[in-house]
Amino acid sequence: MNVTRAQAIMKSDDHIKVEYDGQAVWIDAVDEKTSTARVHEEKNPGHSRTVYVSQLMEVSQ
Repeated sequence: MNVTRAQAIMKSDDHIKVEYDGQAVWIDAVDEKTSTARVHEEKNPGHSRTVYVSQLMEVSQ
């Protein structure tokens, strides 16, 4: 995924499925300068981490 798409997903009112390392995640913030995103696991909202947006995968519905 790229930064532009990650930002669009984050701002979308639709539920767009995204995975990081095989886990469903929500994108909370995107940092354009570092090409990273702050995400949390869908099943564990308290567990967040910063990952490279290139490691995020949009899942076809």
